[in-house]
Amino acid sequence: MSPQPLGVALAGLGFGEKVHLPALAAARDLDAVALWHPRQERMDAATAAHGLKGFSDWDALLADPAVDAVVIATPPAPRFDLARRALEAGKHLLLEKPIALHADQARELQRLALARGLSVAVDYEYRAVPLFMQAARLLQTGAVGTPWLVKLDWLMGSRADPQRSWNWYAQADQGGGVIGALGTHALDMLAWLIGPLGAVQALNSVSIKQRPHPDGGLAAVDAPDVSLLQTVAHWQGRQDLPVPAQVSLSSVSRNGRGFCLDVVGSSGSLLLSSANQKDYVHGFELQHAPIGEPFRAVEPAADLAFPETWSDGRIAPVARVLGWWAESIRRGQPMLPGLAEGVASRVACDQAALGTLNLA
Repeated sequence: MSPQPLGVALAGLGFGEKVHLPALAAARDLDAVALWHPRQERMDAATAAHGLKGFSDWDALLADPAVDAVVIATPPAPRFDLARRALEAGKHLLLEKPIALHADQARELQRLALARGLSVAVDYEYRAVPLFMQAARLLQTGAVGTPWLVKLDWLMGSRADPQRSWNWYAQADQGGGVIGALGTHALDMLAWLIGPLGAVQALNSVSIKQRPHPDGGLAAVDAPDVSLLQTVAHWQGRQDLPVPAQVSLSSVSRNGRGFCLDVVGSSGSLLLSSANQKDYVHGFELQHAPIGEPFRAVEPAADLAFPETWSDGRIAPVARVLGWWAESIRRGQPMLPGLAEGVASRVACDQAALGTLNLA
């Protein structure tokens, strides 16, 4: 007899409603049971649309015995306090990233989760995308030998329109900007695919310095929309094998090249890329070139394929991460990617945000 699905509450109704709810519906061991939003009218509309209980009081949600676990997909600023209180209430968590505004907050969540024996997933969903998993497999099995250089360009146009409204994304102290949006993923990818990161140095810039405020007029933007990062990744954790890594991030490249990861090594090269500006599954291509040979396309192995796909490519990798999380909870085993990965990425993002140079 199959165990009863775990009851999951969802906090945050942007990405949460568009992606997490359909992903939860596909998760065999998880069952969406409640929604939370601080604005009553927004929450009421969502609960009516999805037939779920709704809460605008966080403590009331945590007191509901039907809630075993919580997905927190709010904007970054409230995540730490919501997550801390959920852990103190004994709830398993899945956190969007960055998991907190600062590394000390991330470490506090890690301490609480370990003390209470709770599973906390971090939604680094690129780790669940078949071609990314295939790239990791190729690197680990020696397709490029020992990596010599990693270069990641991620040039997107989501904030390229100066008329796009000012909101939390424009504010550095609210977790906004390209470092939190793309950098947290990029730095986690480097650590996952190559190895643990050394110190991160950065050149950060705010290209569009004012945006229209919803209440009228223009408001100042202080969250970087361009960040150029340099660091060292230690191949397979070996301090004697440092790999130079360079990352270029932009959210104001209207006609940017999208995503392009290039790994050059002693035995060949690997190239993972996509010009798709709107989706992180559709449009990706993986190519491998042994030394002396041209690049050839590589398809993901059959065992890495998604069992189900959606027109919105974001849903399938999130559903896969949810499945890993459910298994972690059921088996009482550490979650990967989890808080260790979230803390490491937050530390690297903090260093990037400080930078060594900032353009005024």
